[in-house]
Amino acid sequence: MHRHQLPIIGFAVMACLQLGSCMSIECMQSYVLDPRKPCSDVKWGKQVGKGTVFGTLGSNDQGLYGKGGYKQDIFNDARGKLEGQAHGTRVLGPNGDTSSFGGKLDWNNVNKDARATIELTKQIHGPTNLDASASKVWNFDKNTRLSAGGTVTQELGHGKPDYGVGATFQHDW
Repeated sequence: MHRHQLPIIGFAVMACLQLGSCMSIECMQSYVLDPRKPCSDVKWGKQVGKGTVFGTLGSNDQGLYGKGGYKQDIFNDARGKLEGQAHGTRVLGPNGDTSSFGGKLDWNNVNKDARATIELTKQIHGPTNLDASASKVWNFDKNTRLSAGGTVTQELGHGKPDYGVGATFQHDW
């Protein structure tokens, strides 16, 4: 086992203690020793104060990964629901290791027919990305509705942003 693989095993031990089961540790260790053995994701969450601390350990084509963070409802009332999240990710892979962190705000209105999201992420020794999206549904009657939305993605400091817009008119006969 390599020295740089120990932090992910340590993170798995913390998750193991949280869940009260160590089967996932053996699975993670076997994956580190032999990547051909697949391993299922381990997820956990714990209520802390007004929010939730969460974590995930798993594997995919990029290698082993661990993600952890904190999310909290900022408000949930007549204005709608606004949730904030801060998170970090570490990936150990055959093509190198990466670390990133970021934050996200999600809002939807009381009727759940409008939503907006903005997320800012930073890869350590890499780019900073901004992603934003918004959408809305207008119900004209019980059978007719219009849905519209848009997105913008920007690698900050590099080039122009990518935009996307879409709309759908639907009538049920």
